[in-house]
Amino acid sequence: MKRLGINIDHVATIRNARGSSHPDPLTLAKHAMKFGASSITIHLREDRRHIRDYDVVKICKNKKIPVNLEISLNNDILKIALKNKPNFICLVPENRKEITTEGGLNLTKNKKKIKKIISTFNKKNIRTSLFIDPNLNDIKLSKELSAKCVELHTGKLSDLVKEKKNYFFELEKIKKCTKLANSLDLEVHAGHGIDYKTAKILNKIKYIKEFNIGHFIIGESILYGFKNIIKKFIKIFNN
Repeated sequence: MKRLGINIDHVATIRNARGSSHPDPLTLAKHAMKFGASSITIHLREDRRHIRDYDVVKICKNKKIPVNLEISLNNDILKIALKNKPNFICLVPENRKEITTEGGLNLTKNKKKIKKIISTFNKKNIRTSLFIDPNLNDIKLSKELSAKCVELHTGKLSDLVKEKKNYFFELEKIKKCTKLANSLDLEVHAGHGIDYKTAKILNKIKYIKEFNIGHFIIGESILYGFKNIIKKFIKIFNN
């Protein structure tokens, strides 16, 4: 079965809208694990628009929750990550004005810094993945940089599927990237914009080991319940 990581950032978005303590991301994280999630993803953004520093502390402190902490290359954020020692790190690009992550890391531009960051986390036995666009050059660079995993940005594919447009070429790019990554001993994850239809399409690619899904799960949970949505995705990944 493929692993399901659940991003709970937008639980914090709802909480922050009222400036209160409800709903509590840690509580939702516990429930997600009880309902069958493999890990919990949280993104500590530089502007703290959803997950806050104290969320990172509380969630990472709970050793029953495998935590995948998404962070930018910002030095202050890196220090927070090292202090709280999550199970996993995913390095992502970050643009202050973006609504959501718009694409993968620019590995060529940030090669030296990324290599140093990965080396630091490897020494701390914290598995590091790189959030990248599905292209073969970035797969090769990820291996050169000593990353353990790559997470392929599936936003373009997801948009094409939702708009009922031809997604063949985008899917082929993803397939080729997963095959190359596997040959280089890089574990492959997928994330961004995934709903039921995209999950079913991507689930057929044997080299994808983990899916990280957030916005769709939180949104669907309003109508159909958190447990039911998680179980539905787990059923998809069991097939």
